[in-house]
Amino acid sequence: MKHRICILLVVLLIWPVSLLAATRAWLEQPQVTLGQAVTLNVETDAVSATPDLTPLMRDFEVEGQSDSRSVRMVNGRMSASTTFSLTLRPRRAGTLAIPTLQVGNERTAPLTLEVSARATARAASNGLVFVETEVDDPNPYVQQSVGVTVRLYYATPLVSGQLDLDPPDGALLQRVGEIVQSSREIDGRRYSTAERRFLLVPERSGALILPGARFEGRGAGGWMDDLLGGNSRQVTITGAPRTLQVRPQPAGAPQPWLPVRDLRMRYTAVPQQLRTGEAGTLTIETTVVGATQAQLPELPMPSIPGAQVFAEPPQFDERFVGGTPQVTLTHRYSVVPSQAGTLVVPGTAMAWWDVRAGAARRATLPDLTLPVVVGTGSSSSVPVAGAARGAAMLPAGPDDDILLEGERRVPSHLWPWLAAGFAVLWLITLLWALTRRAGTSSGPRTRAHAQAGVPVIAPATHTAADLKRALDAGELDDIEDVLRGMARPAAVDLDDLHRRLATAAQRGAVELLRRARWAGGDAAQARAALREAFRGGPRWQTADTGDAEEPLPPLYPR
Repeated sequence: MKHRICILLVVLLIWPVSLLAATRAWLEQPQVTLGQAVTLNVETDAVSATPDLTPLMRDFEVEGQSDSRSVRMVNGRMSASTTFSLTLRPRRAGTLAIPTLQVGNERTAPLTLEVSARATARAASNGLVFVETEVDDPNPYVQQSVGVTVRLYYATPLVSGQLDLDPPDGALLQRVGEIVQSSREIDGRRYSTAERRFLLVPERSGALILPGARFEGRGAGGWMDDLLGGNSRQVTITGAPRTLQVRPQPAGAPQPWLPVRDLRMRYTAVPQQLRTGEAGTLTIETTVVGATQAQLPELPMPSIPGAQVFAEPPQFDERFVGGTPQVTLTHRYSVVPSQAGTLVVPGTAMAWWDVRAGAARRATLPDLTLPVVVGTGSSSSVPVAGAARGAAMLPAGPDDDILLEGERRVPSHLWPWLAAGFAVLWLITLLWALTRRAGTSSGPRTRAHAQAGVPVIAPATHTAADLKRALDAGELDDIEDVLRGMARPAAVDLDDLHRRLATAAQRGAVELLRRARWAGGDAAQARAALREAFRGGPRWQTADTGDAEEPLPPLYPR
């Protein structure tokens, strides 16, 4: 009995530690064809730990590896995780076991992968040259993206050629990327391969016949062909067609209709603390397996009570992983809170259809609770939510002195006298300013400028603080207005501003701003360049042409 109690205590002590360093692995596709690559993802919370890939070498070739790191903050608790994406190519057909992988002090669960034998269509030249067509899903849904890979195998030298695939009826076919060269050994013979990838989107349900791939080219031949004028070097190959059974859209499927293999969302950048009046960056990454960027619905911009939200143009990365299209979208939002306290960011959700399980899914992000403190550009007397609620609960009489948060409220009968005093002070200040302006304008320097016809330069209408706020949370046109207003006198347009700046870095940043506004340039790149170039404020041309002697007399003398 004591032995069982000790074991139970040890399990209870180890269990929370396992939650802190969770490690898991999953496959992008549970079934592939021999020769087709598959992606194995390994996610871990262990710091500075990498998976040991030695157990995979017996049945797989590791063709690529990438890693991404994400940081999450949920209800004030921050956690970091690293995801390793491994591109594996099976060495043989059958049921292959992916053993447990050691990641630091943690181990992943074992997985299985079904690898079917390759069905090739061999034709012409006694099997020296043949083509095959491979699809990543033979039973897709309507409007589902299907990856199509066309491969050319040749064991004889080729001088030139064209590998192509005709579009089928009732579907859209788009060529993706360039030809990928490699080599493989089949039945004891070494073949060079050329792969071309396509994206197929069925438009209606039912049987869809995909035509066979075509290759037309010329082989190297020999000196006898050139001497006799033969044409044996001409190579023409047509592969076998494929038939796909397209399934209709299920009744009650979530809308907008998004049939994909997998969809994951995560926070990749979350501010630990926000300041009132200052922008904090919130980044959301969405990874979709089995779709392109054009098929994804627009991710709604989060609506955050008590804050303004500005969205940057999304960035996307499209690629083929194991013959399947995959896209990663990155959305960045600038969050500007209006009051101190606690800011709750509602989680974002996206509905999709799991084509492998045939079920509706919903990817969600948890709500974020972020602390907000008073910013440097805001008044220190910004009330927090608790103070506002406390003021509403206290009764106030017309002549009562009420203490609130250590402050004394002014009695109401003193307000008329205070208003009259402020009015008298304002009149005195106005008269003093007018008298000083008149005295200054009669000075020798102003009179000399007036006699010379030089206009008095007006003060700048915007400051460096205005520029910082515009760069953090303003639109591109706001940034332009602030920059033009910082000139003395104000710049007429961007051309005028560009001419009057002294440094090449600031002129280049203004040029990026012009392209982002009017020529389809990158707004995020322009904002970053402006923030870096104008970190110490604008630098203007110092050449003073007003006192320089003109080489020619004026065309119209004064």
